[in-house]
Amino acid sequence: MRVDVLTIFPGIFDGPLREGLLGRAIDTGLVEVRLHDLRDFTEDRHRQVDDTSFGGGPGMILKPEPIFRAWESLGDGSRRTVVLSPAGRRLDQALVKELAVEPWLVLVAGRYEGIDERVVDGLPAEEISIGDYVVSGGEMPALVLLEAVTRLVPGVVGREDSIRNDSFEGGLLDHPHYTRPQEFRGIGVPEVLLSGDQAAIERWRAGAALEKTRRSRPDLLPDRSTDRGE
Repeated sequence: MRVDVLTIFPGIFDGPLREGLLGRAIDTGLVEVRLHDLRDFTEDRHRQVDDTSFGGGPGMILKPEPIFRAWESLGDGSRRTVVLSPAGRRLDQALVKELAVEPWLVLVAGRYEGIDERVVDGLPAEEISIGDYVVSGGEMPALVLLEAVTRLVPGVVGREDSIRNDSFEGGLLDHPHYTRPQEFRGIGVPEVLLSGDQAAIERWRAGAALEKTRRSRPDLLPDRSTDRGE
C-alpha cells in the first residue's frame, strides 16, 4: 500500500512513522508513506498556504492551489483521496476495512478553520472524521487513520487471528482480558479462565463481550432497548 500525506507540518509524522506497527510496516516495505510539505507547492516568496475567508469570519482557510499542485505532482494513477475533517463521515472499523484494500491513499491534513471547499469538490476527495470533536489540525487524525488501516494490511500484524478478535469486528467490544498475577489487590481472575475448558472459556468471553458492550457502548447493539434498561 502507498500512502501520500499532504500537510504543512510533516515533522509531526517523523516519530510515529518510526515506531511500532507503522514503523515495522514501512521497514518491511508492506506500506510506503510519503510526506509532502504543502509550502513546497506555493509560488510566492512567503510560501503562503492560507488566506482569509470570503464572507468574513475569524481564522484562516487553507488555499486550494498548493493542495491541487501537490496532489497533481504525485503522478498518474487511481488513488483514493481523503480530507481529514470534523465534517466528514465518522471513521469506524467498517470504513477502515474499506480503506485497507486500497492500493493508494492520499491523506490531506487540514489546518486553521478548514480547507477551501473546492478541494473536496474538485479533486474529488471524501471527508473523514475520527470523532465528534475538534483538534488543531488533520495531522493527528491522519495518523489515527493510518495506524488503523496499516494493521489490516496482510503481513503487518504477526498473528492475524488477533485482528479477527479485535473490538468492533463482531459488532461488539472485545471481551475483558486478564494476565498474571492471578490475584491483584483482592481482585481475582474469573475461575472459568483457569479451568482449561476452552468451550466454557469461549462461552464466557462471548457473554462478557456482550455485557461490556451493553454497559459501555449500548449504541452498538441492534436492540436499542438496552439504552433504557429494558
